[in-house]
Amino acid sequence: MTSQLEAYRVSAYNTSKQSENKIHDDAVARRFGFSGGLVPGVDVMAYMMHLPVRKWGRAFLGRGLIEARFIKPVYDGEIADVTGEESDGVLAIEVASRGGLCATGSASLPASAPFFSMADFTEVAAVAEREPVSPASYEISKWLGTLPRAWAGDAATEYLADIRETDAIYAREGLGHPGLLQRVMNKVLVDNAILGPWIHVGSRMQLLSAARSGDELTARAKVTGNYEKKGHRFVELDALVVANGKTPLAHCQHIAIYQPREQAAA
Repeated sequence: MTSQLEAYRVSAYNTSKQSENKIHDDAVARRFGFSGGLVPGVDVMAYMMHLPVRKWGRAFLGRGLIEARFIKPVYDGEIADVTGEESDGVLAIEVASRGGLCATGSASLPASAPFFSMADFTEVAAVAEREPVSPASYEISKWLGTLPRAWAGDAATEYLADIRETDAIYAREGLGHPGLLQRVMNKVLVDNAILGPWIHVGSRMQLLSAARSGDELTARAKVTGNYEKKGHRFVELDALVVANGKTPLAHCQHIAIYQPREQAAA
């Protein structure tokens, strides 16, 4: 049996206009053939998370599974419509904007969170001094770390406002939004190399425990792919995101184009 969830409408916001990643800058993004600066994929994925959290509540934050692939950009100030259709316990999610399909994904609620041992994920520090990105930055089987980051107090409130989150569960129960874990996955790339414009293209995230607001977050990430496709250079990561050095929060697989080919603006 298939059921349609009530759609979720977001006025998209580019949280990274001042970011080091200039794919979020209007002028640079146009050089790569886009209409303007891209809303970060991790934030589009945060929009997508609204539906499974609305459906399954706190249970999803503790053991939910979500996947997302980004097809076309979502632009600042545009309306993004997030729709979901459930069939046999799997929620198919789509994000549409400007009349086109921008992202697809799925979410489900496993009966229990799978176990991942922190001992299987090597803890390393981010590089002491970042070098300009090259294939050597993300060698296959290399372990990468992150600088610790916490979103507490005003930062947590600002993040929820930035991603236009309307669910009261985070403030009411003092929880961290799972979209923050995706931001940490981006930090794995940024904290280990000086990147030019780059693009997050997809993620799979199995939540293992609900994050608390103000948790200090790090990632233990292994490079599982580094390849060229259609002129782009891709990196794939397999990682455990950890709170306060001791609590596994999510097992994440993350795919990004770390060196996109340039093309004439359309």
